[in-house]
Amino acid sequence: MAAALPRSRERSRQISTRLTIGLFLLPALALYLVFVIAPVIQAAHFSLYKWNGLQPLTDFIGIKNYQVALANDAFRTAIANNLLIVVLSLGLQIPFSLGLAVLLNRRFPGRAVFRLLFFLPYVLSEAITGIVFRLMLQPGSLVDSALTSAGLGGWVQDWMGDETLVMFTLFVIISWKYFGFHMVLLLAGLQGIPHEIEEAALIDGAGRRQVFRYVTLPLIGPTLRVSVFLSMIGSLQLFDMVWVMTGGGPLHASNTMAISMFKAGFKATQMGYGSAQAVILFLFGLIVALAYQRFVLRRDTEGALTMSAG
Repeated sequence: MAAALPRSRERSRQISTRLTIGLFLLPALALYLVFVIAPVIQAAHFSLYKWNGLQPLTDFIGIKNYQVALANDAFRTAIANNLLIVVLSLGLQIPFSLGLAVLLNRRFPGRAVFRLLFFLPYVLSEAITGIVFRLMLQPGSLVDSALTSAGLGGWVQDWMGDETLVMFTLFVIISWKYFGFHMVLLLAGLQGIPHEIEEAALIDGAGRRQVFRYVTLPLIGPTLRVSVFLSMIGSLQLFDMVWVMTGGGPLHASNTMAISMFKAGFKATQMGYGSAQAVILFLFGLIVALAYQRFVLRRDTEGALTMSAG
């Protein structure tokens, strides 16, 4: 009976802990259900109707909106544009941010100023950034004048009016806006590495490149993987800056899935069709997030849980 008493107390303590955790989580779960889960379910429901957003939901058409969206050249171009930004971000933006973080992790005069300057574009709103660059890239404006003055007049292009060039122009601007965020994230990961580990590798005869490849890079792996994940999700959700600069033009050449959804729902008042595109965008993001969690982030989260349990 004496042994049963501590067990009863332990069980009561566990129940009390779980109730406390549940009470703290309840407000967050309620907000998540109201502002995330409910809108997704509502959009999925709307997508099954031909609906202009004003009249009652009476014209049920099943999955026809999805069939029309996937057969639409403009929407398929939007999907391709999002995937292009994902590939360019992973191939150029993240490596550039990592290299810059490595440089700014070294001690030299004025490095705090450089960190601030490189991070500053991320603080600017996307609307302001889009308006400024739209004005700078107009024909005969600042960029064209600067190239001509430097003797590079042959490089002058219709930066936002050329169908083959517009997405690459937008990528450069997007990279300018967001590389500072990834740089700071990776810099935090680099500063979390004990200097003794790298010094021990150098003492053992490893070169700088070998230390970076076999010591530094694996140790910042979790931070790098989070940065890659945020870059992919952000690339799939592109809207503000592209809308301000090009509106998806010229001729749908810079459409993204979010812009195509907005045009269908709020410009063409085809809320059912726009909701179908929204659901497709949601599924893209969900599949990417689950796949990345399953195959890339799983080891990091399992390690975190093991350390927490220990």
